[in-house]
Amino acid sequence: MSKLVPPHGKEQKLKPLLLEGEALAAEKEKAKKLKVVPMTSREASDLIMLGIGAFTPLDGFMGYDDWKGVCDKYLMADGVFWPIPITLSADKALADSIGANEEVALLDEENNEILGTMKVTEKYTIDKVHECKSVFWTDDAEGHPGVQKVMAQKEVNLAGPVKVISESFYPTQFKEVYQRPAEARKIFDDLGWARVAALQLRNPMHRSHEFLAKIAVEVMDGLYIHQLVGKLKAGDIPADVRVKAINVLVENYFVKNTVVQGGYPAEMRYAGPREALLHAVFRQNYGCSHLIVGRDHAGVGDYYGPFDAQKIFDEIPEDALILRPLKIDWTFHCFKCQGMASMRTCPHGKEDRLLLSGTMVRKTLSEGGELPKEFSRPEVVAVLQEYYQGLEDKVEIKLHGAATGDVKK
Repeated sequence: MSKLVPPHGKEQKLKPLLLEGEALAAEKEKAKKLKVVPMTSREASDLIMLGIGAFTPLDGFMGYDDWKGVCDKYLMADGVFWPIPITLSADKALADSIGANEEVALLDEENNEILGTMKVTEKYTIDKVHECKSVFWTDDAEGHPGVQKVMAQKEVNLAGPVKVISESFYPTQFKEVYQRPAEARKIFDDLGWARVAALQLRNPMHRSHEFLAKIAVEVMDGLYIHQLVGKLKAGDIPADVRVKAINVLVENYFVKNTVVQGGYPAEMRYAGPREALLHAVFRQNYGCSHLIVGRDHAGVGDYYGPFDAQKIFDEIPEDALILRPLKIDWTFHCFKCQGMASMRTCPHGKEDRLLLSGTMVRKTLSEGGELPKEFSRPEVVAVLQEYYQGLEDKVEIKLHGAATGDVKK
């Protein structure tokens, strides 16, 4: 019998919406005859998260009452805790053409693939600014990538239960790490784990991440390095490079069978504290009892305080989640301590500290600079340098081709 925490929701049971076998084949055929609703990359990734059961207990895209309850009170209409609206929008002409309870096909417009179907039970409009201020704590569409996505949504939201018929390219392109919640749970059960800490990642692991990870390994049965393989903002390092960099770190610097690496298909919203709660919800569905929450979790720019994502766990009802945050203070390399430390363990001044961040790693390497050895392990740096060198080579080839007229037509 499993010792893991149960999935989120009243039933405490995974609710994958991905069809299989004959039902899958039949739904694929039916989808060919249905009216098509195009989805953005965020909506498509949300649909896949619904499909694999990561968004348990949701059964589809939210209606108005769920949308408003989540924005205002972190609660769906049935009283289940949920921190961020999961919605689908359509332009008014298309929405008007869809009848009550009509079934539609859901198209990933970036990859031109039908990923599922939905029975449209509700059509409604929202106050986008209200959603942005509730979820992102700002309505700055110029600087905040999550706000930009919401403000760019079409005029009408469509709601209803979904059936998912494809996970897109994720199972093949990221077969090394891509996992459904049920698969991750089986791995943890086979290892005999009960207390599992998730480490959320959208960057390669530098020494600060490694420090957080090893604190978790000390106090938990195991660590789940769970990285996002969905869409990121421009300039972030691609998932396949991150996977390679994390692999060399785990292989060389962690004890065998203390770490499992996984990938999930969601798209970053950069919603800071609210997104930390969403990360907690679906990590509980994956079987994790704890979520490591460090400095500026899921943040962007200066929209959130460095520890707002920790504080928000103290502001929600105690029974909202079974999963608990593993709060860890600001970490850095201290030259006097001669190693990694945190504000709670290091008594020295800022002049003795080297602060580490993914942003600084990306900036240094993309500009051809050398990272201090305190920033990251040499094996990880080698992977990242290879990636950035490849980018430089592509730019040089492109510039050379343009200069000589050797451009493919």
